[in-house]
Amino acid sequence: MKIIISGSLGNIGKPLTAQLVQSGHDVTVISSNADRKSAIEALGSKAAIGSVSDADFLAETFAGADALFAMTPPNMGGVNIIKNTTDAGDAFAKAIQQANIKRVVMLSSIGADLPTGNGPIAGLYNIEKIYEKLDTSITFLRAGYFYINFFNDIPMIKGAGIMGANFPASNQIPLVHPEDIAWAAVEELQKTQEGKNVRYIVSDVKTPSDIVKAFGNAIGKPELPWVEFTDEQYFGGMTQAGVPEEMAGLYTEMGSGLRNETIASDFLKNDGKADGKIKLEDFAKEFASKF
Repeated sequence: MKIIISGSLGNIGKPLTAQLVQSGHDVTVISSNADRKSAIEALGSKAAIGSVSDADFLAETFAGADALFAMTPPNMGGVNIIKNTTDAGDAFAKAIQQANIKRVVMLSSIGADLPTGNGPIAGLYNIEKIYEKLDTSITFLRAGYFYINFFNDIPMIKGAGIMGANFPASNQIPLVHPEDIAWAAVEELQKTQEGKNVRYIVSDVKTPSDIVKAFGNAIGKPELPWVEFTDEQYFGGMTQAGVPEEMAGLYTEMGSGLRNETIASDFLKNDGKADGKIKLEDFAKEFASKF
């Protein structure tokens, strides 16, 4: 198959590209960074350098493709984030239609069933709705909360001896490793199913209490606590650390959605299976290696 991968060689794109090339597919990787060209080609794939917001570039890149892994960048600027994300999805949709791609796997998220109250995930809700109108076979690959987001807590652990967010230690959080997303995307890209389908990809479902215990044991701090912040404290901590106000507001809203359990609700009610291979205890070793 001729398969297009967006998202460059990130935490998902690199293992996804490697697996597809090893399976004998003709793979093209889209990146906005020309410096990635040699690394992309070193994996045995082709590089397409350009912007995912440029529908003409995308249509030219998509021409003749059998399948597409559609991933919008997680950080679409410091302002107008939801609009920028939605606009990129709209550009993808126009190019998919123009190139007549028959199979699309879109990286989405838990909580993408909600139009609001989910922070940056609202952009993915908008894109799902745009894609639903396309005459092509689409899987919305709704991923859990990325394990690797917890790397951002390392300075807090080292500085204050705690982990925390604006949701409690008792809530169930669907978690995922990027390599498990890549594994699921490989499966979905090679399917021939029709229509629009939702697949959740989650590696483990754990509470913050479970998370601090696993990480604490792995880094030699078995008493590591989880502290629930207020929304104001959480927002203030991010802005003081240099996170743009709009983005900090969106992440605070996402934490609130995890706190009131609306973001995880659809997964827990309708699927609930953590079928990824990399469990929390596995990732705790990776976390310790970065600590």
